[in-house]
Amino acid sequence: MKQIVGVADMKVSNKKTESIITYALGSCIGLIVYDPVVKVGGILHYMLPESSIDKEKAAARPYMFADSGIPRLFKSAYKLGAVKQRMKVYVAGGAEILDQKGFFNIGKRNYMALKKMFFKNKMMIDKQNVGGNTNRTVRIEIATGDVYIKTSGSKEVKV
Repeated sequence: MKQIVGVADMKVSNKKTESIITYALGSCIGLIVYDPVVKVGGILHYMLPESSIDKEKAAARPYMFADSGIPRLFKSAYKLGAVKQRMKVYVAGGAEILDQKGFFNIGKRNYMALKKMFFKNKMMIDKQNVGGNTNRTVRIEIATGDVYIKTSGSKEVKV
């Protein structure tokens, strides 16, 4: 079964028959976490780095922002038995799609917000596919922890 993560959304699962996928990561970031021991995985698809720009929206849609979505992703995985020290982390997205000249740098800022939080919490990124100017789709298989990525105009490949 496939769970779809929309924009400003998150899904976490421990069901070995499931995969979780998020489509069309442009400047957004897809953060994928997986604990191989308990086979818990999840994806967060966030749009913006900081919830402080719109407190009301952040309260209604916490997965829209890095600073409010990332902690919720980890806490949801922990509730299913995941342990921080065992977690594998994959990051995709952070491209400059509509902003090719880099005026707003949303993709870069989204990625930097994640890096800053990870540094503060002593988390490492295992693999990543970020930047550039192509959309990405990313999927994780819960049974194996295998992560697959597809960029515009190419076939899906295992990370």
